[in-house]
Amino acid sequence: MLKGIPALVSPELLKILCEMGHGDEIVIGDGNFPAASCAQRLIRCDGLGVPEILDAVLQLFPLDTYVDSPVSLMATTKGDPTPEIWATYEEIINKHNGETNISQVERFDFYDRTKKAYAVIATSEKALYANIILKKGVI
Repeated sequence: MLKGIPALVSPELLKILCEMGHGDEIVIGDGNFPAASCAQRLIRCDGLGVPEILDAVLQLFPLDTYVDSPVSLMATTKGDPTPEIWATYEEIINKHNGETNISQVERFDFYDRTKKAYAVIATSEKALYANIILKKGVI
């Protein structure tokens, strides 16, 4: 056991977060996201939602302050409404990082970025368009 590490952060996830360097990206995918087919490194967090993982990761993970937007969401398509979960993400991100610019990325561009990301965390999140990319900063 370690002090100060959120209980839902597995040893595997902790190792991945530690290995990542400045500018590396990690994706937290919802339950519908094709995580296994896109990931270079896959961490399974079955039974957990994206907000819980996002909150735990941001307790340990600095966001990149040298880019316009260190956080990206998968944009909605075909007139789908803005997902309610995005407001929750904004609250969590601002709690840990202060006001942060959050961008939206078209679905297929999001998949392409995911394939280049350092790792993907697969969750059981049921909300649609609940996928998020975080770019690591420096301490």
